Amino acid sequence: MSVADRVRVEDVHVLSDDWYVLKKTTFSYRRRDGTWQRQSRETYDRGNGATILLYDPVRRTVILTRQFRYPAFVNGCDDLLIETPAGLLDNASPEERIRAETEEETGFRVRDVHRVFEAYMSPGSVTEKLYFFVGTYRPADRVSDGGGHAAEGEDIDMLELGIDEALAMIRTGDIRDGKTIMLLQHAALHLFK
Repeated sequence: MSVADRVRVEDVHVLSDDWYVLKKTTFSYRRRDGTWQRQSRETYDRGNGATILLYDPVRRTVILTRQFRYPAFVNGCDDLLIETPAGLLDNASPEERIRAETEEETGFRVRDVHRVFEAYMSPGSVTEKLYFFVGTYRPADRVSDGGGHAAEGEDIDMLELGIDEALAMIRTGDIRDGKTIMLLQHAALHLFK
């Protein structure tokens, strides 16, 4: 039996359709014992996204970004977040989108991208699936200053850090973004041996 055979959607109510779509759904779910249980959940649909860790295996460096994130701010983060470049797919393939997003945010033109895994980052409430990539870079691959699109509210700094420094920043709490921690750990295990 598939999970689809265990879910009966009864009502969907759009709570907000401003920045993205917030819905409240009432459904029945068939439990393992065969009984049906009525439940209600809110889901935030912002679309799927992609993120990448650019790395230089020779110089043992990585490219990260630093930017303001309002949701983190209202939850007690009084600093800019350090992250891997990322963006929503907006009807593009994950590979196409991450190439464009990387250049917009960091100024680096990506030569090669390799998908390493996919993950639901907050499956209890957010529908987004994130595609994770790695790609090598050289200093000569920087074609602009980056910084993102001001019209979209982006004001992004680019950081080049040694892999050991970036990993230490996870331990000190300077890097707190989940996708970034996942890609840096992947790099420590598979790229910088």
